[in-house]
Amino acid sequence: MASPERKYPARRILDDIGNRANLVFVTVCTRNRKPILATPDVHELLSHHWQDSSQWLVGRYVLMPDHIHLFCAPAGPHAVNVRDWVAYWKSRTAACWPRREETPVWERGAWDRQIRQGESYSAKWNYVRNNPVRAGLVSCAESWPYQGEVHPLVWHEP
Repeated sequence: MASPERKYPARRILDDIGNRANLVFVTVCTRNRKPILATPDVHELLSHHWQDSSQWLVGRYVLMPDHIHLFCAPAGPHAVNVRDWVAYWKSRTAACWPRREETPVWERGAWDRQIRQGESYSAKWNYVRNNPVRAGLVSCAESWPYQGEVHPLVWHEP
């Protein structure tokens, strides 16, 4: 059981859910919630590092000015845990960040939650992709340029 003073989420091993993908929803924030992510060069930098990952596959994602929401799945049975993978790409992207005055880039840790059997990936995605609309950044989700899908993740809807 988590202690009340915990500042960062506990990490668990993914539950094996048979023939379904182990799908994880991750949120990563910038240090002090600096609004530095929603730019074309950062979008390209992050996409590049996610495409090059041999450990985890990134499905759909949305970059907000100060945080990222993404869905991901292990690339194979021997993938590192999600915490180590997130730390890896955060370190790699920070090392080649396009504007040094914006560093340090990332908040410590990340929040993750495994999508469970019976939950809908598409319903969760629709909620996430509407974040820019709820934040008043665009009038419709399709207009937000800082979203995408690196790898199609197979998830059979309930």
